[in-house]
Amino acid sequence: MKAIWISGLALAAALGLSQAAHAQVKVGVAGPITGSSAAFGAQLKNGAEQAVEDINASGGILGQKIALSIGDDASRPEQGVSVANKFVGDGVKFVIGHFNSGVSIPASEVYNENGMLQITPASTNPTFTERKLWNVFRTCGRDDQQGDVAGRYIAEKLKGKKVAVVHDKSPYGKGLADETKKTMNKLGVTEALYEGVNQGEKDFSALVSKFRQLGVEVVMWGGLHTEGGLIVRQMRDQGVKAVLLGGDGITSAEYAAIAGPGAEGTLMTYGPDPTKRPGAAAIVKKFTDKKINPESYTLYSYASVEILKQAAEAAKSLDPKKVADTMRSGMRFETVLGTISFDAKGDRTDSDYVMYEWKKAPDGKIIYEQM
Repeated sequence: MKAIWISGLALAAALGLSQAAHAQVKVGVAGPITGSSAAFGAQLKNGAEQAVEDINASGGILGQKIALSIGDDASRPEQGVSVANKFVGDGVKFVIGHFNSGVSIPASEVYNENGMLQITPASTNPTFTERKLWNVFRTCGRDDQQGDVAGRYIAEKLKGKKVAVVHDKSPYGKGLADETKKTMNKLGVTEALYEGVNQGEKDFSALVSKFRQLGVEVVMWGGLHTEGGLIVRQMRDQGVKAVLLGGDGITSAEYAAIAGPGAEGTLMTYGPDPTKRPGAAAIVKKFTDKKINPESYTLYSYASVEILKQAAEAAKSLDPKKVADTMRSGMRFETVLGTISFDAKGDRTDSDYVMYEWKKAPDGKIIYEQM
């Protein structure tokens, strides 16, 4: 009997060691891996995968390796909720994503109810963090912040020009358009046209005809690169020379591919280009060595995983609520984007939106450069 008891203890100890050796930090990354916004989904996926690779190579988080799951929401709210529920079933405790605000907001309710922490690299609608949920954070800014920058630019730098405000009816697009409109109206600029279009629409000839009739010189676009690029292409085809001013939703090389030569001169709000930070050079090289362009939200996604590691290690816990408490404590996180800290809502304590212009590079490609 004694021998059996000792054997049982040895077996239990062996099982415990085995479980510890195979313990994993389950992290999900979610975004539009397919669909018209797949370029942005790839950015979130690429950033998270590289961060996980780097962190695991250095020992993981609290001695545990990260196991990454990929969720494709195709930019659709209902599919985002399905992805969230799948993550719940898979035992995921931390989520990097989603891309679209209209997906992040309903998915966050699932994560909240199931004790999961969510860090979005890209969802900018203020509602995401205004609901007093314990579990939501973002490494990007908010639409009221970039809308203020865009509205001031229109009022101060494009003074006297006729402005049309157009959005894609999404929480992100309409939110950005409305925040820009609010600021420019406050500064004395009244739009000549305010209109919503449908996501996925391809024929904007009627809209462009309105621009021509009204003599529109600036189109403030609240939406993504797909429809934005088509609007510009069709404006140029109809001889309308109005400048498009967009937000972070057009920060993809695909915008210029869709818009064609007319993309040159486009204006855009976005944070300072993280790939230009000297402190990011080594990480940027890892992407370029793999023939991956770390544009737009790639490094925002990378930083989200960096913050997760630093917060968990400061909390000495992988309990999502304890990690969230640490993130809201005022702790400063050193990331590929620079130093980041969060307020009580889960927003960044800094606002760093600046203006960009799309210009022709020496190789003939049209790229965005900070003004």
